[in-house]
Amino acid sequence: MIKVLFFARIREELDCRQLDLPWGNDLVDLDALSGRLCREHGEHWEKVLGQQNIIRAVNQKVVTGNTALADGDEVAFFPPVTGG
Repeated sequence: MIKVLFFARIREELDCRQLDLPWGNDLVDLDALSGRLCREHGEHWEKVLGQQNIIRAVNQKVVTGNTALADGDEVAFFPPVTGG
């Protein structure tokens, strides 16, 4: 099982806080996970998750680029952090 969490503006735009996806060969990495979510949920999800400045974390560690996933992982999507 892969637990997928969405935070702040991402959660609001997708109207989804969390998903639990069964583990399978189609979830080998972050790009595959994003692709599956977009295929299953449509164009709006593709627009939101396709933002270049989105922050992704695997098991509570921020990652850059494509990262391998394993059964039991937790993946989180965050909007960019701003301050001032």
